[in-house]
Amino acid sequence: MRWSKLFIPTLRDAPADAEAASHALLVRGGFIRQLHAGHYSMLPLGWRVHQKVADIVRQEMDAIGAQEFLLPTMHPAGVWKQAGRWDTMGEIMFRLTDRRHNDLALGITHEEIFASVASELTSYKELPQLWYQIQTKFRDEARPKSGLLRVREFHMKDSYSFDIDQAGLDAQFDAHHAAYTRIFERLGLDAIPVEASNGAMGGKDSIEFMVRCAAGEDDVVFCPNCGYAANVEKATSTLPPIADEAPPAAPERFPTPGIRTIAALEEVEGGASADRQIKTMVMVIDGEIVLALLRGDHQLNLQKLIDSTGGIEIRPGTPEEAKEALGAMPGSLGAVGVTDLKVVADEALKGRTNLTTGANSDDWHYRGVDIGRDLHIGQWADLREVTAGEACPRCGTALEMLRCVEAGHIFKLGTLFSEAFGVTVSDAEGQSQTVVMGSYGIGIGRNMATIAETHHDENGIIWPVSVAPYEVVITVLKLDDGTMAAAEALYDGLRARGVDALLDDRDARAGVKFADAELIGIPYRITVGPKGLADGEVEWTSRATGETTRLAVDETIETVAATIEAEAGPMPRVPLA
Repeated sequence: MRWSKLFIPTLRDAPADAEAASHALLVRGGFIRQLHAGHYSMLPLGWRVHQKVADIVRQEMDAIGAQEFLLPTMHPAGVWKQAGRWDTMGEIMFRLTDRRHNDLALGITHEEIFASVASELTSYKELPQLWYQIQTKFRDEARPKSGLLRVREFHMKDSYSFDIDQAGLDAQFDAHHAAYTRIFERLGLDAIPVEASNGAMGGKDSIEFMVRCAAGEDDVVFCPNCGYAANVEKATSTLPPIADEAPPAAPERFPTPGIRTIAALEEVEGGASADRQIKTMVMVIDGEIVLALLRGDHQLNLQKLIDSTGGIEIRPGTPEEAKEALGAMPGSLGAVGVTDLKVVADEALKGRTNLTTGANSDDWHYRGVDIGRDLHIGQWADLREVTAGEACPRCGTALEMLRCVEAGHIFKLGTLFSEAFGVTVSDAEGQSQTVVMGSYGIGIGRNMATIAETHHDENGIIWPVSVAPYEVVITVLKLDDGTMAAAEALYDGLRARGVDALLDDRDARAGVKFADAELIGIPYRITVGPKGLADGEVEWTSRATGETTRLAVDETIETVAATIEAEAGPMPRVPLA
């Protein structure tokens, strides 16, 4: 392609609302344009990168035996209600009504739709099955931001496995894990597989692939010694033991006028250090008041509470709800003697004695509380949020906290959706068996943005060869007949070798051409000028390193083609028209 014919609307300045580097650079480089919040138009350069990312994903899915589908993105409400997720998805789902007053939704994901198709499976002999698509998804994000990293309309590869038993699902899950590892390697992303919460997807096990990125919105707990890694919604750690003194025969009630916080209770006479206090949080889960108990120096992880209780709608109780349920305002709350409310306690409180907590009377607390004796715990669960510096649960090394962006997520769904849609097959003995499912997703645009986020400098993007909009740009310094003829010959020769070359034939200053090539991130530049040609040479520059070498004109095509072929990976190299 010739630059003079392309639509590449580069900008000098980034948009004022660009918080992430990828957002600024993709807009400045003419890859994307915002239509409205969370919705972006892919311009020619952007679509080329997007499709190259999609092609890598498609190749690796095909390599593990997946079959490609394309399912509707507008769904009847009935299928979501059948799976029980019409209500659980809440405000994140775009919903609409057609002229016949039927409720519809734009697809957030496609578990329900693939399961409905899979209901046509009848025999174990048809299993395993592995199906995928690359389709548009819609999510009504409350705060779409950071360009393509947090949007409301996007393309995602979602795949689904169908097996006769758990062993089959485990094998499919492992195959996806390996395929995702290869995908991210080819995209130039250092993705860390981490343990994660399944959330609204259901099932028991899931792995997120996380990329370290300052613009990310996920925190990952990571052990630099043994490699343990988990999202904070799933992470655990080993806490040092605490030796408690024996409690008195019964809790002692004592006055704490004006004391409303854990920190304040540490300072008063007769108070207690935070690790010897019980924090009582009033939560409303699916309309029911639930008490969540943690050690005073620990923070509640809301997703852990959701996962442990199976709640759908969850929020903190208001002070008025706390007063009505327990008889006191926040700051004086506790669970001593409470038997009419569900109490969920963090495992770090197990076996603890001689603790301090609110007495459910304003300005009063109890000390000498024994967890086993004085509290009626309905459920024990891991509720606390792990913090940096705590000990790794596997090796004891101090844990680190990494800010990351999620690049992919794989789930073991189990039978949640197959049961809802009657996906059963006859086994070898003729008995009906419910099919076991897995679900596996990768956001195409999100990975495109993540690459830009992690591969750039002050001059622009530095695309890996595997996904670059063009692999080589031929920059012509002077548009005279001889220079253009040499550039045209190189262009034709490279394309004949399957190299995706861009010929910069614009009538512009060399500095402008160089700056534009760096901004849009073409991995290599061949500079063709009269002076170099007089010596039978051209300049060969790497965008990543900035190093420039001289190549003999008659060796350039072979050298460049070999370099690109080595870096591009297994993408087929065919002559380009």
